[in-house]
Amino acid sequence: MNFSPNAKINLGLNITEKRADGFHSIVSLFVPIPWTDELEIIPSETKTRFTSSGIVIPGDLSDNLCLKAYYLLKNTYNLPEVAIHLKKNIPIGAGLGGGSADAAFVLKCLNQLFDIALSDDELQCFARQLGSDCAFFIKNVPVLALEKGDTFKDISINLSNYYIVLVYPNIHVSTAMAYSRVKPKCPEYALNDVLSMDPNDWKDFVYNDFEASIFKTFPELEIIKLKLYNYGAFYASMSGSGSTIYGLFYSIPPRVKFDNCTVFSAKLLI
Repeated sequence: MNFSPNAKINLGLNITEKRADGFHSIVSLFVPIPWTDELEIIPSETKTRFTSSGIVIPGDLSDNLCLKAYYLLKNTYNLPEVAIHLKKNIPIGAGLGGGSADAAFVLKCLNQLFDIALSDDELQCFARQLGSDCAFFIKNVPVLALEKGDTFKDISINLSNYYIVLVYPNIHVSTAMAYSRVKPKCPEYALNDVLSMDPNDWKDFVYNDFEASIFKTFPELEIIKLKLYNYGAFYASMSGSGSTIYGLFYSIPPRVKFDNCTVFSAKLLI
């Protein structure tokens, strides 16, 4: 069985408080985008294994989140052995949630492959055990993400007429470092209110709270953001804790050029 786990962007990201459990509470619009990995899961006559191709995945593959997702379900449903292969296309550590998407799609794939018949809400409960972003990719629709990023509120927003350009400058930003440098605060304006404004006004009211400190460390990221505005984006931002910078366009964007960067562009489908 084959699936295409997709990335996401953060449209606005407010960090509102440091929680007693050590995590941070956020408010952010999570938006799925059509930059995808390729996931295959098939039954295996030998021991369950995970292999990968494409972008090299750092660390021990035996500890990969995809395998953790498999064993999480196996502990409850006694699944048969499988072979999991992931072709990695979404940059790693880029603020796009690719690893979380892969794990969530493993849950969805296993649910279909072995007729477990879990509902989306039940799958989200399993996904939350794997990581804060994972639950989003179960339903995979734009939502206002709250608390640790794993509690969702429906929001009415239509982005399907827009185009997106993403620029990944091959810089890894540590999430732990990013959170250590940001000071939580309540935003002046509620994100769901400012997103209802004319999109031309988003650049003045929709913020990613990580940008101020991350741009000081990696000034080239701010240069990319400004360049996207120069290319005609009506809104540009860093996604998550970085380092991918994206721009939103009303029409097919011009052919953009960024040296030593990976560039992806597409029409938003939601």
